[in-house]
Amino acid sequence: MTDEQVTVSCPACDRTETFEKLGAAREFIETHRAETGHEATWELPSLSAGVERAGDEAGVCGRPECTTTESPLYQGDE
Repeated sequence: MTDEQVTVSCPACDRTETFEKLGAAREFIETHRAETGHEATWELPSLSAGVERAGDEAGVCGRPECTTTESPLYQGDE
């Protein structure tokens, strides 16, 4: 992701942050959830449908409801 940013928003506390990397955004969301109990959401720059599907199957979002555990792309709980 070059020159693109991930925007994370929390409506419960009216907070918005931007990140250059998905990992940093995900870490922020998890930390914010643990500290406040709020469910922040993220807005990603456009990705191709294949990239989004592969990410879902691999479990990169970290949510079980988004993950296809039978996929060869699934990374497990490592």
